[in-house]
Amino acid sequence: MNDPSSLALRRNSRHLSGRWSAVATAATLPASNPFAAESTLPYHAPRFDLIKDTDYQPALEQGMAEQAEEMDRIANSSEPATFENTIAAMERSGRLLDRTLETFSGVYSANTNPVLDKVQEVVGPKLSAHQDSIFLNPKLFARVQYLHARKATLGLNAEQKQVLDVYYQNFVQAGAQLSDGDKAKLRDLNTRLSKLETIFQQKLLAGTKASALIVSDKAKLAGLDDAAITAALTAAKERKLDGKWLLPLQNTTQQPALESLTDRETRQALFEQSWTRVEKGGDGDTRDTIATIAQLRAQKAALFGYKNYAAYVLADQMLKRRKPSTALLRRSSRLLPRNRSVKRLTFRPPSPKAARPSSLSRGTGPTMPGRCARPV
Repeated sequence: MNDPSSLALRRNSRHLSGRWSAVATAATLPASNPFAAESTLPYHAPRFDLIKDTDYQPALEQGMAEQAEEMDRIANSSEPATFENTIAAMERSGRLLDRTLETFSGVYSANTNPVLDKVQEVVGPKLSAHQDSIFLNPKLFARVQYLHARKATLGLNAEQKQVLDVYYQNFVQAGAQLSDGDKAKLRDLNTRLSKLETIFQQKLLAGTKASALIVSDKAKLAGLDDAAITAALTAAKERKLDGKWLLPLQNTTQQPALESLTDRETRQALFEQSWTRVEKGGDGDTRDTIATIAQLRAQKAALFGYKNYAAYVLADQMLKRRKPSTALLRRSSRLLPRNRSVKRLTFRPPSPKAARPSSLSRGTGPTMPGRCARPV
């Protein structure tokens, strides 16, 4: 889920102060942790040869502690607010959190496991609270607001003005102008959403893995090339399904293999596995989770005076409102090539055996990160 980050502030302007030195690494983070120092690889690429699953949580927690101290110094500075000591200083903050979170987010979304699931479960709500502690800090916002109101007189270049606009907009969209009572409600909503979005993501990943199509007859894979069939055989062996073929699901409703498969029953089975991957009842069903997320997002949007969450999300985007955004999507869709393989599918109503715990029926869309955050 928005930048799917979960929470260090955006890096918009490394040009602001030239090539600044990295923020001092955590005093309490062991030097053996690969995130304790910036990677020496080209472009500071993560040291995956050194990183262990157990390295993420202590680095994320220490990164939040570091950034909280940095933000506290900025907010309580006795110096008048300037672009350098406020905006540029916030840009420099949270380097440990940034490099750890960016690495964790990429790994977690691509190749999770029980250890990483637990890190996400534990750290996600903490990251949400950390973000709120920054964007709902009245002293910090007062400095940003002061600069934004005087933007034209500060002698800023075009990029610096844009960075200042983005910071101001981020604070406003994150609730900086809400009353104290509404800020308390917002913190509660953000924490609950963080937990639910983690649950949704974990259910989706588990459902996607469990719903892979298992084929017992190679002839049913007619239409796939030799490489795809070999890959399916290998995938089955990895799950100890000897003598079978396995077609893993992608995180989309339509599956790439549908375009090549010529057996109608196989196409139908693959499509239905994808379509209902998290709608089979039981603990892995996401429909109730999605319904609750939608309700909480609606409550969050209402705090800001918006009719719905879509309006809230679009408020700081290019087109601002739903109607022009929808019109753009419709115009763009006309330019896309039609997927003719879909026409060969026979669509049927969902099986009545499948439980329908809520009115929301689809749970196979993209993951849903928090607002103003890089989803962890």
